[in-house]
Amino acid sequence: MHIVIIGGGPGGYEAALVAAEHGADVTLVSREGLGGNSVLWDCVPSKALIVSAEAMGWLQSAHRLGVRASRTEADGAQPEADLATRAEIDLAAVMDRIRALGEDQSADIGKKVAAAGVRIVTGHARLSGRQTVEIEHDDADTEVVPADVVLVATGSRPRILPFSQPDRERVFTARELFDLRVLPERLVVVGSGATGAEYAGAFAAFGADVHLVSSRDQILPSEDPDAAAVIEEVFERRGMTIHRRRRAVDMERGSDGVRIKIGAPDGAQEWLEASHALYCVGQVPASERLGLQAAGVQLGERGAVPVDGVSRTNVPTIYAAGDVTGRMMLASVAAMQGRNAMWHALGQAVAPLRWESVAACIFTDPEVATVGMTAEEAETAQMPVETTTLAFTGNPRAKMGEWTDGFCKVHAMAGSGTVLGACVVAARASDLIHPLSVAVHNRLTVSQLAHAFSIYPSMSGSVQETARLLMGRLGE
Repeated sequence: MHIVIIGGGPGGYEAALVAAEHGADVTLVSREGLGGNSVLWDCVPSKALIVSAEAMGWLQSAHRLGVRASRTEADGAQPEADLATRAEIDLAAVMDRIRALGEDQSADIGKKVAAAGVRIVTGHARLSGRQTVEIEHDDADTEVVPADVVLVATGSRPRILPFSQPDRERVFTARELFDLRVLPERLVVVGSGATGAEYAGAFAAFGADVHLVSSRDQILPSEDPDAAAVIEEVFERRGMTIHRRRRAVDMERGSDGVRIKIGAPDGAQEWLEASHALYCVGQVPASERLGLQAAGVQLGERGAVPVDGVSRTNVPTIYAAGDVTGRMMLASVAAMQGRNAMWHALGQAVAPLRWESVAACIFTDPEVATVGMTAEEAETAQMPVETTTLAFTGNPRAKMGEWTDGFCKVHAMAGSGTVLGACVVAARASDLIHPLSVAVHNRLTVSQLAHAFSIYPSMSGSVQETARLLMGRLGE
């Protein structure tokens, strides 16, 4: 079977590996290095930036843990309070490291995919029929490739407002942000979802004066309100300014900065002066110029490609995976959709993707990780639910590292005790959510979770304790 994959992100390269492992003849077409946005411009770079911000935070707080930078005689004696302000950020070095990490990761993926026997083509591909792909190579030559199955995994691009065209100097989306060489003096971040919150937190940790514009009453509007409240409190405690219930409605560029006009629901407007502006107002599926409609593929809102549980479009020979489908725009989801598509196309047994078992994380400080249903979603589905929340303020490991901001919250079905969902707000919540993700995926009970061993002292001990408390409430 000949399979053509359009797009080299997680959905595309993971699908290519699965298809090659099962003996298919695979051609993967990508306009950039393998890994796509996730590796080159989005997930890997943003999280690498956040790691640098974490290092900055450790340097600033180390004196409270009894660790102090050595001082020469020339430094002179400094007041204790000054020890928290000695760290400086070399943004150019940070960005150079981030770019190198992305390129290295992309190269590693390329070697792995090539070693599996996949033909990798750099160029632009479009469907010229339901089972035919036209590839325009970088040298302008055109190749027509027959395909038994086509997988579209072209990702997404940042949404740009009519007045917010990025210039790579003062105005950015997340894609151009890594061109920055000097720390912004004042940064306005428009958009308080996951991406906006992550970047706002990182640049605030670097020492920039950050203003976060949120269209809602609370940042992170798609997350647990209690989790959003913790992040808001931490952000403001660290000096960030949050403009709630405000939308960017206009912008003016100057030679030495930008002005962003924000409007309130009552019509009131004001200008925010800044040195730089970052717009994080969502992603748009990258489905244009692919020949999808001509091939009979139905498109949804903003060009999204609807798929079923095994990643198949309305055309049986055409599948889609990742951001282009318009669902949860996560690298892990894209990879699973791509793998499912190939398993199904090649006649392997595959279970439809269970959206309620997808785990996600926002890499603010502290992180916000979730899996499964919220209590409100369970109640809407008429499922009796019990919830228990445990703050990290009493966790000994959290006290050691000054990681006491946050909590562990678990939802379970009344009666059976089956874990329905969870939210963890903590340092390394991305790791702490895993046992809860296993519980949701395998429909384990809080009793089973509580009886599993945890390490003492550890942050994960609070996950076990939350399950134990909930077990008691359920009478197990």
